[in-house]
Amino acid sequence: MLREEVIKEFEKAKILLLKIGSAVITKDDEGLDYQILSHIAYEVQRFYRSGKKVLLVSSGAIACGRAKLKIHKKPLSLNEKQALAACGQADLIHAYEEVFSQYGLKVAQILLTSEDLSLRQRYLNAKKTMQTLLNWGIIPVINENDTVSTEEIRFSDNDILSGLVALALPAEALIILSDIDSLYKEDPRVNPKAERVAYVEEITPEIMKMAGCKPGKLGRGGMYSKLLTAQMVTSAGIPMAILPGRTPLVLEKFFSYEDIGTVFAPKKRTLSMRKLWIKYYLKPEGRLYLDEGAVKALCLAGKSLLIGGIKRVEGDFGKGACVECIGENEKAVAKGLTNYSSHELKKFLEDSLKPEKEIIHRDNLVILDQL
Repeated sequence: MLREEVIKEFEKAKILLLKIGSAVITKDDEGLDYQILSHIAYEVQRFYRSGKKVLLVSSGAIACGRAKLKIHKKPLSLNEKQALAACGQADLIHAYEEVFSQYGLKVAQILLTSEDLSLRQRYLNAKKTMQTLLNWGIIPVINENDTVSTEEIRFSDNDILSGLVALALPAEALIILSDIDSLYKEDPRVNPKAERVAYVEEITPEIMKMAGCKPGKLGRGGMYSKLLTAQMVTSAGIPMAILPGRTPLVLEKFFSYEDIGTVFAPKKRTLSMRKLWIKYYLKPEGRLYLDEGAVKALCLAGKSLLIGGIKRVEGDFGKGACVECIGENEKAVAKGLTNYSSHELKKFLEDSLKPEKEIIHRDNLVILDQL
């Protein structure tokens, strides 16, 4: 598939998810940049007029809070970030209401924690709410609920959140508007002559190494998290692009086939929605350390996990919990939903006969990418 063919997939998409980074819509210590917000609103309303449904995942609440309260010290504690988000979130959603109202469009605020997507009923409720808003012609503006999120239940950043939301709906295309305009072979902030990567057919280990680990100027995310998001959504058949968010009419230029940003080709979807949910949404509550035979049975033969292949159990979890399966190299090779609690599993391991028990059925188990 060529870059032009992938852009045609964006054109065909009826549900488009747009992720907007903090550094795109805010100025250093000055709060929101209304000119950029107005540009985004203008482009989004054109999508609506053409029959597309659009959702926004928008960062910026903490940056708004910083500007509002004139608190610019770094680093900030988690509680300070939560307080700034509480002060800034109202300004953020009001700004979106203001710029979209010029075109007769309404917005709705949705604040999520990772538990809202990892707990099945809450995940389904969030999905139905977003779908209802889209059917009503309202633009959902989604952000992490920073005010109540703790380190244990927060998303790593809004790039990951946008990928999870794209899978949940599902969206048919994801565009990330960023202060870094594309993927580069090296960090352009370190090497201004770094070569841009215009098109990625497959996210290989070599592609992942291009990202580095340096976060964005105002947000938690960096290129590495964007590549993880691309890996997630393209595996489900959803194309993704990273575009320069502060460029005027950037979406019009992209859909006119201008050579900007980086486009990621979608793959043929191979996992059911249930397995995608297990793979990307659920946080492991424990670990099962496996022998070599069990790893081969799971990864190569597509078998269920039996008690005989488990060497050690780590963590305190109940029946039905999500657990990681760890191979000989101490890397996670699979995730799944266990049929037994950690207490029961430890008892099985202490039994000299090791009763023949199926611990994770293959329908509740997903093999992880080893990048």
